[in-house]
Amino acid sequence: MIYLYVIEYYKENGYYPVKEFISGLRPKEQAKTLREIDLLQQFGLYLGYPHIKKLEGIYSKLWEIRIKQSTNNFRIFYFSYDQGKFILLHGIRKTSKKTHKSDLNISLKRMENYLKGCDHSES
Repeated sequence: MIYLYVIEYYKENGYYPVKEFISGLRPKEQAKTLREIDLLQQFGLYLGYPHIKKLEGIYSKLWEIRIKQSTNNFRIFYFSYDQGKFILLHGIRKTSKKTHKSDLNISLKRMENYLKGCDHSES
């Protein structure tokens, strides 16, 4: 399969937060999550809602991958860097209607660190 877009996992002090998040999920949840990431890699921002969604307000540089597996909802926050490159920053299990600001702030901070050139990660 030919991919038009590049997915990169944010790295911080040798730690890949999104990879760790995914590895903590059950097998079916992992498969669904990796499938959604695969779709992002194939279609980029053209993937559209309900798979991805642009955030608003002070978080407007962030996007979320929206994953639903059975009754569980997951989100992976990312941003678009350069042409065709997405940096996956943070993953959560969504437990309430609104996403906690602390999770969004973690994502913003990681994006800022990435843009400053701190400890770039692997694809």
